[in-house]
Amino acid sequence: MCYYTAQNVPLAKVEKRFQAKADQPESFLQSDFIVGFEYLNIPVILDTSPAIISTNHHWGLIPSWSKDIDFRKNTLNARIETMDEKASFKNVTSNRCLVIASSFYEWHWNDEKGKSKDKYQIHSAEDELFAMAGIYDTWKNLQTNESYHSFSIVTTVANKQMEYIHNHKKRMPVILKKGDEAAWLDTTNSLQDFAFPYSAAMVGFRV
Repeated sequence: MCYYTAQNVPLAKVEKRFQAKADQPESFLQSDFIVGFEYLNIPVILDTSPAIISTNHHWGLIPSWSKDIDFRKNTLNARIETMDEKASFKNVTSNRCLVIASSFYEWHWNDEKGKSKDKYQIHSAEDELFAMAGIYDTWKNLQTNESYHSFSIVTTVANKQMEYIHNHKKRMPVILKKGDEAAWLDTTNSLQDFAFPYSAAMVGFRV
């Protein structure tokens, strides 16, 4: 799974890399360690506006039909193999986004119960920035009438490198190669086109 990321690259470089402009530069998040369970606004690019970096989407998808905000603790990740079957995601599999990151973190278990773990930070081997596949939704708070935008990071089966690092769950985010970013945002492409262990060149360091 993927519950911890980083996005520590300055806005100007992010805008240049993705050929897009931030909607609210003052809200743009930079951090060496982003915890999913803090539900922060991580920069994303939506399929509906690929020239804009959105700064108001919270990590942890809240379906439009959810009764309250607490649902998000269950939706930090969405398994690509079952997204179109799960009530949380099946109505928004065509709401696609790029989740911008400079790295993410996973833990290698040194014993069967995970009492001893090594923390790894995983980077792109080709660029200081990369994109993970995401899906998004908008939920309205009926008490305040405010809209809440949120997303999930899409995960897939681990490749050989991530099988070693994330040896407990053997999962990884769908890390898109540059040439695949536009393809992911093109909702005419099937989810199954992306449901495989990704071969994007990554490097992992124990930290």
